[in-house]
Amino acid sequence: MSKSQSIDFSGLKTYSIHDRFSKVTVENFAKPLGPGASIKDLLESLPGQFAGVEFPEFIDRLATSHKSGKSIAVGMGAHVIKVGLNPVIIDLMERKVITSIALNGAGIVHDTEVAMVGRTSEDVGSVLGTGEFGAARETGEAVNEAIALGAQKDIGLGKAMGEFLDKQNFPYNNMSLLAAAYRLNIPVTVHVAVGTDIVHIHPSADGAAIGKTTFLDFKKFCGIVSNLEGGAYLNIGSAVLLPEIFLKALTAVRNLGHVVNNFTTANFDFLRHYRPMTNVVNRPTASGGKGYNFTGHHELMIPLLAACLLDRLAE
Repeated sequence: MSKSQSIDFSGLKTYSIHDRFSKVTVENFAKPLGPGASIKDLLESLPGQFAGVEFPEFIDRLATSHKSGKSIAVGMGAHVIKVGLNPVIIDLMERKVITSIALNGAGIVHDTEVAMVGRTSEDVGSVLGTGEFGAARETGEAVNEAIALGAQKDIGLGKAMGEFLDKQNFPYNNMSLLAAAYRLNIPVTVHVAVGTDIVHIHPSADGAAIGKTTFLDFKKFCGIVSNLEGGAYLNIGSAVLLPEIFLKALTAVRNLGHVVNNFTTANFDFLRHYRPMTNVVNRPTASGGKGYNFTGHHELMIPLLAACLLDRLAE
């Protein structure tokens, strides 16, 4: 047969579709919802495929952890704050569903600005050319003063920020994760990479204080991770820093003899990134539990998560 000669299909072997296994059937198609449908109806209407199966299963696992008195720890990037989700997270803290929060350095910057003036997130493109990006005086002074006070008191960065905001009694403290967590006595840990946050370029920045308070928080975070057996860890919107922090904390506590094998993890983000998939979803649950990955906009996925979980807990 020459290289240019066409293949003859007349001898191709076929079989009956009735005898073939199929991965998709009409039984697991989505069900249309009518007006007035409940949240439970919504979950039950999802197609029995991929996230349509995994999301309700994940909700059930979180509900079981909460009802069993286990920890549900959340690690968050700053974008969760910037898209306006603080009230949803605070509500879950007040209901004792979320038991701890881990933030990166940008998280405390945006949360502090929300507390102080009720707005955050400058237009970087319009000010970067003039060298004014990140130069808001009040932001740098507030965050760096709180960090310095935390270093003096030998407390972690998260608690130092919450205490500072609470004492300042800023007009929008009710919208601040840090202030709410301090009021509710819920631990917040802050994990800083020096040079990544605008407050690090301000004259009031103290590298020693930043390093001391964030290291104290890393050890506190390790304590939180040591109690995750039967609980859950959710990584929301952090592609690099918090997944790395979580993996190092997990290996440290396992090395010290703490049993953290059977628990639930999940990653929520706009895109699928390597580190969250590897360091949060896959590796930590290799010896037990289960990891999930849900891709979508935070401003849609997190309210959906909260609504479904609270509805499940109310049953």
